[in-house]
Amino acid sequence: MDGRPDELSYDPRSWLGPVPGPAAKSPSPPPPPPRQSSRSARPLWLASAAVAVAGFATAYLARTPTQWAAPAGAPATRTAPALASTEQRILNLASAADVGSSLSVLGIVPADANEAGRMVIARLGRDPGEIRLAVMADTSGRQLRHAEITRADGSGIEIARKGQGALQATSLSAKLTRQMMFVRGELDGESFYSSAVAAGVADVLVDEFANAFRYDFDMQREVQPGDVFEAGFEQRMTPGGERVGQPELVYAALTTNAKSRALYRFAGTGDGVAEWFDSAGKSSRRALMRTPVEAARISSGFGMRNHPILGFAKLHRGTDFAAPTGTPIFAAGDATVVFAGPKGPNGNFVKLRHDNGRETLYLHMNRIMPGISVGGHVAQGQQIGEVGTTGRSTGPHLHYEVHIAGAPVDPLSIDTGQTRTLTGAMLAPFRKIRDTIDARRAAEGV
Repeated sequence: MDGRPDELSYDPRSWLGPVPGPAAKSPSPPPPPPRQSSRSARPLWLASAAVAVAGFATAYLARTPTQWAAPAGAPATRTAPALASTEQRILNLASAADVGSSLSVLGIVPADANEAGRMVIARLGRDPGEIRLAVMADTSGRQLRHAEITRADGSGIEIARKGQGALQATSLSAKLTRQMMFVRGELDGESFYSSAVAAGVADVLVDEFANAFRYDFDMQREVQPGDVFEAGFEQRMTPGGERVGQPELVYAALTTNAKSRALYRFAGTGDGVAEWFDSAGKSSRRALMRTPVEAARISSGFGMRNHPILGFAKLHRGTDFAAPTGTPIFAAGDATVVFAGPKGPNGNFVKLRHDNGRETLYLHMNRIMPGISVGGHVAQGQQIGEVGTTGRSTGPHLHYEVHIAGAPVDPLSIDTGQTRTLTGAMLAPFRKIRDTIDARRAAEGV
């Protein structure tokens, strides 16, 4: 602010305008200006009208309350005329901390204004954020009868006086509804992220969408431009249609030239953890992840090859995933750690033992994560290390092996195993959620 008199102020104490000083003798009026011709008066009249309209629009859009001025000759005061008992004033404030001073400006007695301000700060705090203040006074117009202080989502505090008693505060819950929305799009030639965001998927949901298909699709190699995806999510909404909080992904579908998959989010399995299931109630989760490192390319597959360092034909017992140094490496499944540390040409090396006689091996790590030690347990998807080039290696990559009954197998061709299928008491609530989502999709024509 530069102190100009026409600047709008966010300080409620400034809404009253300047307090008038002692009356002064008016000077003699100046002589009337020369009469203008009608040709020059019309443009001036139009300009004045335009200024008046612009001034009205500015005052309206600023949403400032009516400014009151004391009558000429009256003693200076900082309060407005008393509120009628049936009159409600509504103000939009920049912070809950402004409530007390705003009530004082409206003419509420200091004791009530201060007490109400204290109650509001105790419940809502002082942080900036638009606040709606609706006020009604008693028959005197000076004592506070009722006030409602709310945020955009409807949450806030109600302050009321019971009879002639003290003011009492009641918390107001947010008046939110959950709305289900669906978007559909095609993959562009740039990335799945850019395609999803362009179609209307919130950026915070992109990783979750991709992770839903981590057992069914290799998002780096199997998904191509032109493939079709669909996302359904729930969003909390205010009565005025404003979005509150983060959306929650509830449906994900992906169709490529090779296959199609549709998944529903369900958290009623008893452990409180949400998982993805197909329409029949079969979990998308597998005993082993097919690729334990993200955003990597296959630089060498399983099978016989000429060793790049030793120079002779040798069985390549796993799959190499090339990725920048430091890229996270994840446990392919729930397991017990049977080795963690440096081991000759393997470099920094971790070996995990899973159920059903399966083991997974992770070689050439830049480092092993703290806490990964022999005898410890890891969960599927838990980070166990970082991509590196330790040991006998020509560049940063993860060498990943899967052993069944002690023999190496191709990690990309094995059956990774189903984890669960919903039955009995868990199947009925899942079907209800599935049918609700399908009905909404049909209603929106997706």
